[in-house]
Amino acid sequence: MNFRPSRRTRRLAIGTVAVLALAGMNGPAAYRYGTDKYHDYKINRPGYKKRNGHWDVVDVPREYRINTIHAALLHTGKVLLVAGSGNNAKNFAAKSFRSVLWDPEKNTFKNIPTPKDMFCAGHTQLPDGKLLIAGGTQRYEKLGGDVEKAGGLMLVHNENPDKPKTFPAGTRFTGKASGKTFESKDPLLVPRARKTEDAAGKVTITPSVARVYVEALRKGRQYQTGAEDNYRIEGQTGTDARNFYGIAEKLSFDKKDFQGIKEAYEFDPVAERYVTVDPMHEARWYPTLTTLPDGKVLSVSGLDEIGQVVPGKNEVYDPETRKWTYLPEQRFFPTYPALFLADDGKIFYTGSNAGYGPADEGRTPGIWELDGNTFQPVPGISDPDVLETSMSVLLPPAQDQRYMVLGGGGVGESSKVTARTRLVNLHDTAPRFTDGPDLYGKVRYPSSVILPDDTVLTTNGSGDYRGRGASNVLKAAIYDPRTNAMRRVADPLVGRNYHSGALLLPDGRVMTFGSDSLFGNKANSRPATFQQQIDLYTPPYLYRPTRPELTDTAPRTVALGGTAAYRAARPAEIARMRLIRPGSFTHVTNIEQRSVALDFTRTRDGVSVTLPKDPSLVPPGWYMLEAVDRHGTPSRAVWVKVPVAPGAGG
Repeated sequence: MNFRPSRRTRRLAIGTVAVLALAGMNGPAAYRYGTDKYHDYKINRPGYKKRNGHWDVVDVPREYRINTIHAALLHTGKVLLVAGSGNNAKNFAAKSFRSVLWDPEKNTFKNIPTPKDMFCAGHTQLPDGKLLIAGGTQRYEKLGGDVEKAGGLMLVHNENPDKPKTFPAGTRFTGKASGKTFESKDPLLVPRARKTEDAAGKVTITPSVARVYVEALRKGRQYQTGAEDNYRIEGQTGTDARNFYGIAEKLSFDKKDFQGIKEAYEFDPVAERYVTVDPMHEARWYPTLTTLPDGKVLSVSGLDEIGQVVPGKNEVYDPETRKWTYLPEQRFFPTYPALFLADDGKIFYTGSNAGYGPADEGRTPGIWELDGNTFQPVPGISDPDVLETSMSVLLPPAQDQRYMVLGGGGVGESSKVTARTRLVNLHDTAPRFTDGPDLYGKVRYPSSVILPDDTVLTTNGSGDYRGRGASNVLKAAIYDPRTNAMRRVADPLVGRNYHSGALLLPDGRVMTFGSDSLFGNKANSRPATFQQQIDLYTPPYLYRPTRPELTDTAPRTVALGGTAAYRAARPAEIARMRLIRPGSFTHVTNIEQRSVALDFTRTRDGVSVTLPKDPSLVPPGWYMLEAVDRHGTPSRAVWVKVPVAPGAGG
């Protein structure tokens, strides 16, 4: 006769085994086991999720797992994940550059051929929905002890006003005094010299100058130089030998920083491929790209082709011509500066930045007017020496022009860090920062995302440079600008610091990606591995029983100042309408995201919305339109294209 144990008997047996197993553990192990089981039980209770939200892991097949450094939400609802070489020198040497397109709705993935190393590029949304990606990596850094060949900057001069010249990579330069020879690592175009004539007929020739990185032909200390020298260029004869020449300071074994590239691309979300456009005038690694009211794009800062911060030479991309133009005057910023489009087409610099630049230049927050190149400092920010790797957000709704700066660390590899948040209202007569509520801990690299209910989610970060000393902070909080209050929500699943980020998705969830710790243990003795896991946070508002629904889901175009009608289920429950620009996140920088409040009226079967007229508030491009009920629960997004406004100026 077969015996089948009852459910109660099976539960008792399983419980007995569990008790015996725990008894066999030492005390701490048993405690951890019990604590972990209780934690899993607690965070999965419906009441906990309703108040704190919930985290889940995205199932990413192994062939699509990459070191995601950059991520951008596209108007197709898909997310472009970009690694380039992924901060991996072996990938760079092998020219293994990766991008993956992820569909969050279907959880499908597609590898995208990537033409250049876009690691540490800048990116922004264009008016037609393409993503502009500019800059990236020309060469990896080498620390002082790793430099095997003497090298540095060569200034190549041209005194011929009638003839530019291109020198290929491998061009050799020999010092007239030292006799030592160096070769260029990249091709170089040297423009023609400038020729002027005064009223008296006197002609003046001003040589043009171009820069290139050069290295000694052989390894060894004997090949370095100690002083400035003039250099002959191999292969030049006759007048070219006189007109073209190099000048270099010492060429040595000093640390070599990362070096940028000039290349730029548009990613086409429909064709799902990169399209080459004209290169920038300046090579840039760690640049910021900011969309202007007319849809053009401002490109600022970055490390150039020889690893120095671009000295204030800023330029603008025109999507119509796909060409770049220098701004007439220079202004210096450290790398990845947080530059937001503000009222009247002005640029607000919050002081947030990431990575490179002197501690005493270009770090003061202020309002930059591109026409005239004026800069009005905004005073009062607390902990001004720990703004590097802080996060900045234009608080919702964007009409209020209130900004928040969260956390941050000291310059470079400093161990300084802060939990402070700072607030400023640009509509004040004399804008001045004041402190907001503290974050959940002292962190650099926090990731903040504007939610459709006019709150801001902030998650993760680390208490030291790149998570040194096992300092990752596994906490998250939601800030409400209306009450100026910060409250803790569900803890994230993994630590995230350098090279991490987060994006709002069209369904109201938030994705988080990346993390690039220096070390994998508290003693800083074991190298870490890149965190390739992607997580999804479901905010508390999605655990409510109902949510608004816009039933007209087809994308449409609505002009600034225009009105559009949308059918909706239960329109009487809709309390707010929001227009949210899709995010584009890298290196604690997402100046793209903004949530704009829309005027609307309820109709019998839906709502009628009216867009603001100001292109500084709503720069051209694709947006997510969301209905929000009186409880703060958002609908799924409907995509809206806002075209370039006639006469909009940048």
